[in-house]
Amino acid sequence: MILVNTDYISGKELEMLGLVKGSTIQSKNIGKDISQALKTLVGGELKEYNEMMNDARALATKRMVAEAEALGADAVVNIRYASSAVMQGAAEVIAYGTAVRFRT
Repeated sequence: MILVNTDYISGKELEMLGLVKGSTIQSKNIGKDISQALKTLVGGELKEYNEMMNDARALATKRMVAEAEALGADAVVNIRYASSAVMQGAAEVIAYGTAVRFRT
């Protein structure tokens, strides 16, 4: 599966299959949440939250790809990511794009 954030793939003629998306809501456990809150007092990277968001993006992408594969897609073009806080310590990540098949 080819994944790109452009609306084309060089050298390929594309047949659009439709919008595909994947999403997840992730949170950290209370112990890590407290340790990250304390980190905000001294500054620096919040590594636990960074890890949480990386995991969330990977899972959202995996779910988007599964939806594209179910449509018989060869690729997903024009991929975008969005995130929002659902509650303190929890965030939703969505990955979406257009599933396409290569024309031969």
